[in-house]
Amino acid sequence: MTALPPPSPRKLGLVIDLDTCVGCQACVVACKGWNTENYGAPLSDLDPYGASPEGTFLNRVHAYECTPKDAPAQIVHFPRSCLHCEDAPCVTVCPTGASYKRAEDGIVLVNEDACMGCGLCAWACPYGAREMDAVAGVMKKCTLCVDRIGNENLPEEDRIPACVRTCPTGARHFGDLGDPDSAVSLLVAERGGLDLMPELGTRPVNKYLPPRPKDRAPTPPPLDTVAETPKGFLGWLDRALAALPGA
Repeated sequence: MTALPPPSPRKLGLVIDLDTCVGCQACVVACKGWNTENYGAPLSDLDPYGASPEGTFLNRVHAYECTPKDAPAQIVHFPRSCLHCEDAPCVTVCPTGASYKRAEDGIVLVNEDACMGCGLCAWACPYGAREMDAVAGVMKKCTLCVDRIGNENLPEEDRIPACVRTCPTGARHFGDLGDPDSAVSLLVAERGGLDLMPELGTRPVNKYLPPRPKDRAPTPPPLDTVAETPKGFLGWLDRALAALPGA
């Protein structure tokens, strides 16, 4: 089994705003594109244009219909990827040490050279955030784009995860959640950011900002009473039709 490192003061992670995510899947496409061509084994696609396409994704977006109390039903788009938990059960269950947590920033990664594809980490992850690549035979997961965030050959604005860089609504944010004064920490404090399933005790670093209640349309005023006797052209038409034979 793999031991977790001591808690790191630096905790890199994502803050996802469920209020502004529109479910466009741009983050899914950007993640797939970047991680197929860069870090680790390429993400597989099996029969992508056939009747039963399958593939490996590190980020998925689900849609749910929710009915808040005293509010109309609304659709919530819910992105799901690795949460880089402080007490990551996927790490401690790994028999080869392939799954590990970086001591310097808390990012959870997989050493694919040491991964034997047993799948224990996927069973241990309560969020379903790991996927076995059927072609490479190794476990895949979100890396927070470690090959981007520290790459000095990229422009500074690109040194963030691909999903964050591409989000058209600004629903995804990246930063140090171990720093209470960072932009992401202040955003979590302001909006009441939440852990996903905190009762599990995994202490995920990633946070979700809850959707705000949607505005309700004001109740329209009652309509004026319609005249009981038709007038004008409609009144004439009604009388003419009534005078027809058989009417």
